[in-house]
Amino acid sequence: MELLDNLLLGFSVALTLENLAYCLLGCLLGTLIGVLPGIGPVPTIAMLLPITYVLPPTAGLIMLAGIYYGAAYGGSTTAILVALPGETAAVVTVLDGHQMAKNGRAGAALAIAALGSFFAGCVATLLIAGFAPPLAELAFKFGPAEYFSLMVLGLIGAVVLASGSLPKAICMIFLGLLLGMIGTDVNSGVARYDFGIPELQDGIDFAVVAMGVFGFAEIMGNLELKDQRVDLTDKVGKLYPNMQEFKEAWPAVVRGTALGSALGILPGGGAVLSSFASYTLEKKISKNPERFGKGHPAGVAGPESANNAGSQASFIPLLTLGIPGNAVTALMIGAMTIHNIQPGPQVMSSHPELFWGLIVSMWIGNLMLVILNLPLIGLWVKLLTVPYRILFPAILVFCTIGVYSLNYNVFDIWMTAAFGFVGYIWAKLKCEGAPLLLGLVLGPMMEENFRRALLLARGDYTTFITRPLSLSLLALAALLVVLVALPSIKKKREEAFVEEG
Repeated sequence: MELLDNLLLGFSVALTLENLAYCLLGCLLGTLIGVLPGIGPVPTIAMLLPITYVLPPTAGLIMLAGIYYGAAYGGSTTAILVALPGETAAVVTVLDGHQMAKNGRAGAALAIAALGSFFAGCVATLLIAGFAPPLAELAFKFGPAEYFSLMVLGLIGAVVLASGSLPKAICMIFLGLLLGMIGTDVNSGVARYDFGIPELQDGIDFAVVAMGVFGFAEIMGNLELKDQRVDLTDKVGKLYPNMQEFKEAWPAVVRGTALGSALGILPGGGAVLSSFASYTLEKKISKNPERFGKGHPAGVAGPESANNAGSQASFIPLLTLGIPGNAVTALMIGAMTIHNIQPGPQVMSSHPELFWGLIVSMWIGNLMLVILNLPLIGLWVKLLTVPYRILFPAILVFCTIGVYSLNYNVFDIWMTAAFGFVGYIWAKLKCEGAPLLLGLVLGPMMEENFRRALLLARGDYTTFITRPLSLSLLALAALLVVLVALPSIKKKREEAFVEEG
């Protein structure tokens, strides 16, 4: 009964004209950045963070969330039509989606992706509404020691579940933690590691790092790519799967939704891991695995459902524990702190209209996205004809304006450019930027809770292992490390992220 009352509160908030408008704007922007290659949800959200200064907190978060799960929808359009995923989670969709398009079934592939994503998004939102309150209740039992241990688990989970090399992910996490230490010590008030530069006394703004590593670096990387895509935008055809395609797609949608919802809750999970894992699962259990990569509907339905479920389920640790599971939810924490809202379990009790309004807006947003992605497919197809050389100057200008408006300081622009150059080098070395951003966001929070726990325990370091909940979290983190070191698990982890085809 209490859940029903909370959902009614959410609908009363989400259905206001202002919040509906920002939900639609977020979904439009998300679809747009998903469709246009070279722009991802992370740089877009980082670029729009300053705008949330002038928006009400609920409206701002509804818009940013719409961008995130909207990009998961839009990325499938380019993946299917031009074999160029608009964002990372849509990489796997290229394998069978583009083959379906070559076989004259582009419309069916687009419909399967959109309807699968809609189903997955609705189920994942229902899970958030059901699981968030009990998780938040559990979180109220957390003290500083438990929060520190939870963040250790979160960072290790992010490393273990990240694609690519484990040692590189660990190095990026540590670099993020070190960058998070720059600025004024919260306990003593003494400036540290600022190299005598006044602008660094308040620390490095994570939006600057995100914009550089994900925005500027992405632009540089895309400019050197030659366009060798096969354009099938004029061969969309009918937007309805036939009965055989429907029969093959719907079980994959259900499995993808379940897998994405489970992995999305884990730190470092989210959309990317979910889509890769779903494709691997569908191929493993299929009676005809040789059909994958040649236009199998399950190869589109599973990953697309999984990436949307994963992107929305990643809001559970954000809203209940205040722990970001990926780069996007790390930026969402930044948006909340802009409005002096402390992320964590207290959000549900101190800002119920924000919490439940955001959850209900996800249902509304998923419905909006089906309308945006199917009937308006012609509009998105036309956008694909815009050359990237025309797009990138506009993206660069908007990124620069967004950075400058953070503190109205030219130094931030130079910092972003520097991180952009370094991010470009990291991309060449196949070092992921997401673990760095997580380390940067969680670092100061970890340090604060670590020192507070020691203060309460009078300097006794055993407080982290004598408290049962803290010990359980640290034991789970240690188990993750041991598991990923096992040769069989390591091999399966590497296979899950192989881009076949």
